[in-house]
Amino acid sequence: MVPFAKTGGLGDVCGALPRALEQIGVGCTAFLPAFRSTLRSGIAVESTDHTFTIPIAKKHVACRLLKATLPNSSVTVYLIDQPQYYDRDTLYSDDSGEYKDSCERFCFFNRAVAEAIERLELPVDVLHCHDWQSGLLPAYVKTGYRNYAWAQNTKTVMTIHNLAYQGSFWHLDMPLTDLGWEHFNLHEMEFYGQLNLLKTGIVFADQVTTVSPTYSREITTEEFGCGLERTLASRGEDLLGIVNGVDYSEWNPCSDPHLPQNYDLETWQDGKAVCKSSLQTELGMEVAPDKPLVGIVSRMVDQKGWDLIIPLLHRWAQDEAFQWVILGTGEKNYEKEMADLASRFPRNLSVRLAFSEALAHQIEAASDLFLMPSRYEPCGLNQLYSLKYGSVPVVNATGGLVDTVTDTTPSTLGDEIATGFICTDYSIATLEHTLQRAVKTYLHEKPVWAQIITTGMNMDWSWGNSAKQYQQMYERLLASP
Repeated sequence: MVPFAKTGGLGDVCGALPRALEQIGVGCTAFLPAFRSTLRSGIAVESTDHTFTIPIAKKHVACRLLKATLPNSSVTVYLIDQPQYYDRDTLYSDDSGEYKDSCERFCFFNRAVAEAIERLELPVDVLHCHDWQSGLLPAYVKTGYRNYAWAQNTKTVMTIHNLAYQGSFWHLDMPLTDLGWEHFNLHEMEFYGQLNLLKTGIVFADQVTTVSPTYSREITTEEFGCGLERTLASRGEDLLGIVNGVDYSEWNPCSDPHLPQNYDLETWQDGKAVCKSSLQTELGMEVAPDKPLVGIVSRMVDQKGWDLIIPLLHRWAQDEAFQWVILGTGEKNYEKEMADLASRFPRNLSVRLAFSEALAHQIEAASDLFLMPSRYEPCGLNQLYSLKYGSVPVVNATGGLVDTVTDTTPSTLGDEIATGFICTDYSIATLEHTLQRAVKTYLHEKPVWAQIITTGMNMDWSWGNSAKQYQQMYERLLASP
């Protein structure tokens, strides 16, 4: 939950959605483990009068409730403070891999949240759970676990941010959940002999959502379902896709403090030119206003299309007619390949194997094109940033990418809805062809290029629209039997 803790888009959503809901009249309270990063975030944290113990793994584990406020809102955030589980350098893993007690840590979290709501006597209409880490809570509500008063009329929502991460553990971890073994069956919590916490949430929740409409359909297929396609398909109309929003207070070229010059719809040509030359200078590249500058900000993993990007760069990075700026970290083999390519073609290719918020903003503003050929993408945020910053996205036809980017064709140009370029299938040949289409338009069809940019910059992907869809979903749930 940004700014308390973050690993990817989940943190952005949980930080932005409660604020957006509050602005349209939906009252929110949030629960989060008291991670070390949370307690060191600089946000004021106060104690409460609530401490209690949870019996888990043949021992009684104590915790206390801390309290904070989500910045720029009045949303209360309760922190489950248990240092043995959460006072660690990172959230889920260290250099040796995923923490061995991950199941215990998050079973404890779910059980502590349920107990905390009871002790706080919170009025709960909807319990909105995100990813496997909170997958037990819908089961606790549906099974009448411990007869909590707050759960009697509460509806539950399970949001899947990335189906590939499921919280799958050894079956003998089942007692950590404090639910009976009768629920360890193929229709509920069991998945190929293991305990699966995401499946648990999907099965028991009243409503299942994902972060884009296309992804909600894709995950009911064998190709994208990660083994849970039948479980998801069985939810039918209870499976809903809502595209994530963008926080335009953070991502807006009009006011972005990381840019050397701000710009808007009227001044984007001058503004982007200054941002481009500034970044070229900063990275030691040739200041070349007319060369297409391609930006990539991405985790270097297969999901993000790096098995296509690497061979593409082996062919294109040597071409003096293009420049590439790449920011990211990830799998060591991809990092090594990128470092080698950057050393071979320093005039054309700049690579930063790091995370830099400032540089990510600068790349969005300076780039002419933004490459995002993901194998799958539940929602994606960088293509939404790119639209706002006038960096034309080149994306694969999957998930939230195809929901938010409209391919450039004579028809879409005529309708003035074209905002980018879409690869119709996942292959190096198609990616090259699509990139060539984009570059040709940039070089030889300047009025068309300007139209694509202004159409994208005009779009509203703010959290306000997404929050209204969530509100409507909550209201439908509460009106149902």
